[in-house]
Amino acid sequence: MSATLGDAGAPDSRHHPDLPPFRAERRSVGEDESRRANGPDWDRYADEYQATHGAFLGDAGFVWGPEGLTEAEAGVLGPVAGRDVLEVGSGAGQCSRWIRTQGGRSIGLDLSHRQLQHGRRLDDSTGVSVPAVLGTATALPFADGSFDVVFSSFGALQFVRDLDVAVAEAARVLRPGGRFAFSITHPTRWMFPDDPTEDGLVASQSYWDRTPYVEVDDATGDVTYVEHHRTLGDWVEVLAGSGFRISRLLEPEWPAGHDRVWGGWSAVRGRLTPGTAIVAADLG
Repeated sequence: MSATLGDAGAPDSRHHPDLPPFRAERRSVGEDESRRANGPDWDRYADEYQATHGAFLGDAGFVWGPEGLTEAEAGVLGPVAGRDVLEVGSGAGQCSRWIRTQGGRSIGLDLSHRQLQHGRRLDDSTGVSVPAVLGTATALPFADGSFDVVFSSFGALQFVRDLDVAVAEAARVLRPGGRFAFSITHPTRWMFPDDPTEDGLVASQSYWDRTPYVEVDDATGDVTYVEHHRTLGDWVEVLAGSGFRISRLLEPEWPAGHDRVWGGWSAVRGRLTPGTAIVAADLG
């Protein structure tokens, strides 16, 4: 999940130890600043991310979130055989590679060059190649009506400021009746600290505070990471504004016996509150 948990923008991106000292803030950040921060952040983090989570994701696997729900189980995208599929925030292309094994024609897009390099490594080791391009969700480098399905598994959507532009871009490159699907941190999680222990079960901030979470390098003053919060109502409004009709909303429960800790995700929290939301919406 790239930021699928696949990669660029995955849920535990704030927990890699090699970052320089930084301060965390809540303040407004523009689209350009978000992009300049998050691309290099994922370039720095890609090696550790793949080493830590690669086995869980599978080299050609499709996992929607830390709970471990797979596309084979959930069927969020619908049939993919013979269909043109775009993954936005594809990371190393694990999800797109799985789609190729199911007969789909998948293409990846990611903001991190290093994640795309990991994709080439997995292409070679699996023998399943996924074409991929370096790009951003707010300016997809594809013609109108190119795809039957566009999806993002913990990908770019939480990391762009101009969400309305990103959703409009997904609508533009979809064919009539096409499906747009994505997984995100469940919006209610923004009320709680990013802590997998019992301390993370106490609400400490407003669900309606949409001020972005920003990290700033102490030495340089540069913004090094940005994440944007939207309420469930915000997501409904922006999808409807681009002509989408929501067909499914999944909130995966934490499976019994699943003991993986992934950033702020854990069994301690997962037994009580949702950590992931998965949305499927159809165009027109």
